[in-house]
Amino acid sequence: MKILHTSDWHIGRTFHTHQTLDHLALVLEALVEVVRERRVDVVAVAGDIFDSAAPSADSYALLSGTLSRLHATGARVVMTSGNHDSATRLGFQSEWAGLAGIHVVTGFDQYRTPITIDDEHGPVHFYGIPFLEPALVRHHYPDELLKTHEQVLGLAMRQVRADLAERGGRSVVLSHCFAAGVTASDVERDISAGGLDLVPASVFDGPDYVALGHIHGRARLTDRVRYSGAPLHYSFAEADKPRGAWLVNLDAAGLADVEWVDLPVPRRLSVLTGELAGLVEADEFAVATQDWVAAVLTDRVRPLDGMRTLQERFPHCVALEHRPAVTATAEVASYADRVKHKSDPEIVAGFLEFVRNGVGQSEFERDLVAEVLGTAGAES
Repeated sequence: MKILHTSDWHIGRTFHTHQTLDHLALVLEALVEVVRERRVDVVAVAGDIFDSAAPSADSYALLSGTLSRLHATGARVVMTSGNHDSATRLGFQSEWAGLAGIHVVTGFDQYRTPITIDDEHGPVHFYGIPFLEPALVRHHYPDELLKTHEQVLGLAMRQVRADLAERGGRSVVLSHCFAAGVTASDVERDISAGGLDLVPASVFDGPDYVALGHIHGRARLTDRVRYSGAPLHYSFAEADKPRGAWLVNLDAAGLADVEWVDLPVPRRLSVLTGELAGLVEADEFAVATQDWVAAVLTDRVRPLDGMRTLQERFPHCVALEHRPAVTATAEVASYADRVKHKSDPEIVAGFLEFVRNGVGQSEFERDLVAEVLGTAGAES
């Protein structure tokens, strides 16, 4: 059986206020082509289908169209809800979708009854574990201590292993969590009140393969426990992380092999560092003109209208940081000492030099300050 492991579609998410639906549609269309060309039997989507608990009509349309095209390939789909999803909205009419081979698992205990799909070697049981918030599920198990995700998923996996022991056969688990051994980027929202609630990879012992979601970069915790990452870049912190999915092959004995399949990147991400003049003039940066660009300006003085100037060369520049390459030594004298026996023009000049990292007034600024102070003195 061939299984394509993907996750974290985040349909409806923006990138620095820019819509990403068109780009995601291109990537998901490529994913459908992979399913068709590689004759994938099951597509496993491990949570965060939508980016919001209240998706837009366009977001629903993209999901519906993608699922229809996946269905047309002959593949089955198993997907679970993540911490960004509304389990109720995502699971609406899931019973009817299941009749078409599109299995949407959102109920807190649905994983206890697996979705069983047969191949020439027998059954493969898919246990879809949706995102389980401890505070929302612990009242269902009054005899269990369920304060952390490790405890909740520990309980879920004990139930999975007990069920599997009775059924026999091969198995795949889908889960949405922070598993130990991976690093989060700046767009993966905390799933606990006090920060990251890590789940040891050992919690997932037992199944032939564990398809994880929530981390936006691909990661291999063990041969059979992996993150696929998001299919689209949603942060500059992800710029160097490939986009794609894991193609998992199960044979009669269980996990046979796992192969990474690249997906297209509609617009690359580039972080460019240098002085403003160099970024907009140097030939070496020409390759980034159509990229999403985050610029780090190293000019000693923050340039006026820097973003507009950058966007003349990089129309998709969406972030700017001023990080001077040279910084002035901090003053140890008090403000009173610094201004003692100074004239008003000298105080203004000293202030500008202080806040601008040691760069003093230009001739124009000096004349302007003198004019303003002279006018103020005449009025008083």
